[in-house]
Amino acid sequence: QVQLVESGGGLVQAGGSLRLSCAASGRTFSSYAMGWFRQAPGKEREFVAAIRWSGGGTYYADSVKGRFTISRDNAKNTVYLQMNSLKPEDTAVYYCAADNRFSVVAGRTGYPEVWGQGTLVTVSS
Repeated sequence: QVQLVESGGGLVQAGGSLRLSCAASGRTFSSYAMGWFRQAPGKEREFVAAIRWSGGGTYYADSVKGRFTISRDNAKNTVYLQMNSLKPEDTAVYYCAADNRFSVVAGRTGYPEVWGQGTLVTVSS
């Protein structure tokens, strides 16, 4: 089973950018669909972005479409989330997730099999 470790969170001003990384251990990383979720204080965890195992298909929440970009490098066992034009409402703990089913990491059904520990993103106004 793959294990996930996120990095790249921090404090940024509104309008700024951050790139999150999720490093995976395990030889089966390339077979997993990957997703990013986030949880703001006092709110439920929500879907942000997902990418198929091949990198050939992506899916975004409406709230981040056009601002965030998910990508992956299977040779490096890493998935990324480039976040541009950040808003205070993007403040949350961001979690990387993996599952064999794209529909799960796309937040449509079920619960991802593997989760990272999360990385905090704070956007100041």
